[in-house]
Amino acid sequence: MRYKKLIFLFILTFSTGFNLLAQQTTDTLTKESLAINEVKLIKDQQQKQIDSLVKIQLEEQLRNAVGDKSKTRELEEKLRKIAISDSLRNIAQAEEIKKLKVHAQGYPVVLNHDTLFSIYTRTGSFSARERASAIAKKINNLYEDAFYTPDSLQIKSSTDNFDIVYKNQEIIMTISNLDGLWFGKTNAKLAEEYLITIKRSIKSERESHSLVNWAKRIGLVILILILLIIMVALINWVFRQIQKYIITRTQKLKAGLKLGSIKVIPAKDLELIFLKINGAVRLLVTLILIYLSLPLLFSVFPETESWTSTLLNWILGPLKIALNGVVTYLPNLFTILVIYFIFKFTLKAIRYFFNEVKRSNIQINGFHPEWSVPTFNILRFILYAFMLVIIFPYLPGSGSAAFQGVSVFLGILISLGSSSAITNIVAGLVITYMRPFRIGDRVKIGEVTGDIIEKTMLVTRIRTIKNEDVTVPNSMVLSSSTVNYSSQAKINGLIIHYEVTLGYDVPWQKAYEMLINAALKTDFIISEPKPFVLQTKLNDFYVSYQINAYTHEAGKQALIYSSLLEHIQDELNTAGIELLSPNYNVIRKE
Repeated sequence: MRYKKLIFLFILTFSTGFNLLAQQTTDTLTKESLAINEVKLIKDQQQKQIDSLVKIQLEEQLRNAVGDKSKTRELEEKLRKIAISDSLRNIAQAEEIKKLKVHAQGYPVVLNHDTLFSIYTRTGSFSARERASAIAKKINNLYEDAFYTPDSLQIKSSTDNFDIVYKNQEIIMTISNLDGLWFGKTNAKLAEEYLITIKRSIKSERESHSLVNWAKRIGLVILILILLIIMVALINWVFRQIQKYIITRTQKLKAGLKLGSIKVIPAKDLELIFLKINGAVRLLVTLILIYLSLPLLFSVFPETESWTSTLLNWILGPLKIALNGVVTYLPNLFTILVIYFIFKFTLKAIRYFFNEVKRSNIQINGFHPEWSVPTFNILRFILYAFMLVIIFPYLPGSGSAAFQGVSVFLGILISLGSSSAITNIVAGLVITYMRPFRIGDRVKIGEVTGDIIEKTMLVTRIRTIKNEDVTVPNSMVLSSSTVNYSSQAKINGLIIHYEVTLGYDVPWQKAYEMLINAALKTDFIISEPKPFVLQTKLNDFYVSYQINAYTHEAGKQALIYSSLLEHIQDELNTAGIELLSPNYNVIRKE
């Protein structure tokens, strides 16, 4: 494993070094190619000048050879060849210039942070960068020269080159043939443009840095600062008034913030929240005002004028990107809105249908009204999931690897962490369509007996007769046996039953009569159907009787059983009969 790592590091280092060497070689070859092209252009231009001189001589000879046809044809043929050569040379020069412009870099000539023009070509042994630096230095010397006058700058020609000269002594810059070819102008025309630019820039800079202008700038800065202080004071006054208004209004709102009948935020906390928001907005507005005033202050002085665009770009750059993103995203946003409203109105139609089913205005064979709400919830979940799948490609950043990675990660987390929840949800759906109970039914689930107070997708809540709220997971409800005391109580009646033991000396007819009378006297026991008695066992010393009575009040079983036992005891005591359970018996007298 160690050797593999060493080999990998060696290959990585070698490939990196090779890439750097290749890049350096490419850059070197590019520079050499540019230098060769420049030399070739210079030679072509020199040859063009030579051809021009030859052309002048041939034209002079042609004027003197009038009447000599052979001499005339010979001279005209030479002139034609020179014209063709000149034309082809111009085309070749244009192609060479085009190639040079692909890779060439311009270097600015700067005076006090202002760019006058850029240099792209070399002259002699000086590169474009060195030329630009030297020209800028000389122009700055002219600007600082106390005896400078615009008329002291002149253009002088030297063969095909044109020099901009100061006081007939110092050469500020030289315009060569390569410069003219680069811009597609004559050297004289280009030199004239450079001269005008230099004079105008020096004059403008001197005027802007005069004492009068400095005094004006300082006065303008003072005025801007005064206005800034006034605006900050005005902002503070406005937000103080807003603060007073918030305090006054929140004192009147004793109920605080409510959503329907739900109290979300108390009045005291609501006041504190609004005051914090007011303070934060005031601070933000003040900082923005101060920040926006800085570019204005910096633009007053030429030395700091370049900072203006930088400060503005820090704010305007992100805003421009954000606005461009919003404008670009608008078609997708409209698509999402159309999809959303289609699904919204579809859900409204489905909700209306299932509400009518719930009210029994629409009846479907085999579909119970209590199934309408859970069925609608299932369909709503499916439709929302389907809508999300359709909308997902139109969400901003949905195509990025980061967005997709986060989505997959969240999906894995939900899948791993919600297995028990999904089990309970599935169990809740099964329970819903099994209809083992309804809200308010008295049931027994496992060891828990009470009234159903809530059914959700995850749990079922039961309130016992001792007012204990028991939460049972739906998976446990599904796996346990469920006894519903209320399902038949209102229609056929729930049978309340209790077993008593009496001796063999008590006739069973008498026992039946007493137990039925006790049941009829019991609260919430109905007379029809009539209570009845069953003999469940003939024991060694006594007989087991079971009294059965009907009631419609399944939720009051504790009271019914208590009242039934009271009346059974009263009936037996009145008849002088003793209960023989569990450890009491009677011996007959013979």
